[in-house]
Amino acid sequence: MRELNINEMKECKGGEALTLAAVMAVMVIAIVVVMCYRFFASPEGQISLPGGYEFEWGNK
Repeated sequence: MRELNINEMKECKGGEALTLAAVMAVMVIAIVVVMCYRFFASPEGQISLPGGYEFEWGNK
């Protein structure tokens, strides 16, 4: 591996990782919002989460 010269350093652009992280964060937030909406808006239902957690609610 060699050091970059001044011209090569000027051509390097950053921000791809930041953009990817921002897009992934928005996607995760959107998925969680939909899950919470479905959880609170449904009159009855059941949900199973990883780790063996299971929840049931409503009139059964």
